[in-house]
Amino acid sequence: MSAKAGHAASASILRQPKAVWAVAFACVIAFMGIGLVDPILPAIAESLEATPTETEMLFTSYLLITGLAMLVTSWLSSRIGAKKTLLIGLALIVVFAAAAGLSQNVESIIGFRAGWGLGNALFISTALATIVGAASGGTASAIILYEAALGLGIAIGPLLGGLLGHVSWRGPFFGTAVLMAIGFIAIVVFLRDDVDASGGMRPEPTRLSAPLRALRQPALAVLAAAALFYNIGFFVLLAYSPFPLGFDALGLGFTFFGWGLALAITSVFVAPLLTARMPRTRVLQIALPLLSLDLVAAGLFIDTPAALVACIVVGGLVLGVLNTVLTECVMEATDLQRSVASSAYSAVRFLGGAIAPPAAAELAHLISPDAPYYAAAISVALALVIVVAGHRALRRVDRVEEEPEASLTEAEAITVGDAA
Repeated sequence: MSAKAGHAASASILRQPKAVWAVAFACVIAFMGIGLVDPILPAIAESLEATPTETEMLFTSYLLITGLAMLVTSWLSSRIGAKKTLLIGLALIVVFAAAAGLSQNVESIIGFRAGWGLGNALFISTALATIVGAASGGTASAIILYEAALGLGIAIGPLLGGLLGHVSWRGPFFGTAVLMAIGFIAIVVFLRDDVDASGGMRPEPTRLSAPLRALRQPALAVLAAAALFYNIGFFVLLAYSPFPLGFDALGLGFTFFGWGLALAITSVFVAPLLTARMPRTRVLQIALPLLSLDLVAAGLFIDTPAALVACIVVGGLVLGVLNTVLTECVMEATDLQRSVASSAYSAVRFLGGAIAPPAAAELAHLISPDAPYYAAAISVALALVIVVAGHRALRRVDRVEEEPEASLTEAEAITVGDAA
């Protein structure tokens, strides 16, 4: 691309309708929810006299409901339209985030986080297609905006959680509610009713059972099973680490800001470079052992905060590659409708994320503080075994096929898989 062409492309990305900026802003806030509560977990445990296991259930309820909801979001949006689906999701997040901030016990927050997860699933599963339908400058420009929103949200979430949590553990919940309410108003005002998940045309209704039926495909079943075990490692690193670190909310916020920034950079820039030079399955076979070794290192250096912080940030670098490559594999593994394949994969993957946080806390209590990291390393190693053992079913994912809509569907799947 020439300098002039590159400049024109950059200009077209910034020249977007107000509707696009409204949805992109709401996307940033939605993705912030991934790590927003991370810095305030110890503060919640102390203020509400909750055990670490009870506190970790804030992740479990959120991820479990998000995963289950992914099975029905495409069915719903194909019937009521994208704008209504977005607004329902945003409204649920506002209500349940505010309710969590008003809670007097950890059990209530766990329940409200489940409602938050439902709203997040409805919103994020529809947001990309809506941006594409409303954006100027073509699909590529829309995807760049969307990936920028994803990266900003993942990185800023823990930082904002730490800053607000430094004042009160309730701050991040109220902050999210206010920002999402602004996003809701912006979408009501700026997004037309006819901007839909297909770019202005109502899509063909999706069968409710389609995602579950998709798991009968061998390739998709292999990838989903590998992602389940891989996601255990992901969420042990993210959700358990605040406890052994022992930092205050601000310290945890800056730590996981580094983690999120590392994840965003490798997801958007490094993973495409690697898959352009080697088969996707080979990238998985390199990155999964690296993540397992990083988790072992976290266990070994758990008593040295600086070393543990380094392990967390390095883990973010590897996680960014794995997130992108796994979801690219899902997109290429079958002839299924890609939104259906993504929903099925994400639902299974989130089960690992739902199990990991409370299981890690229990292992730390029953065995030792470093035990969760070693268990997570074993889980990631199992994911590697599944990928290697299922290599015959995954032959198709290493084929390079030029498809006009490939980048769009890959970006959608990455976001669905990452919004945990």
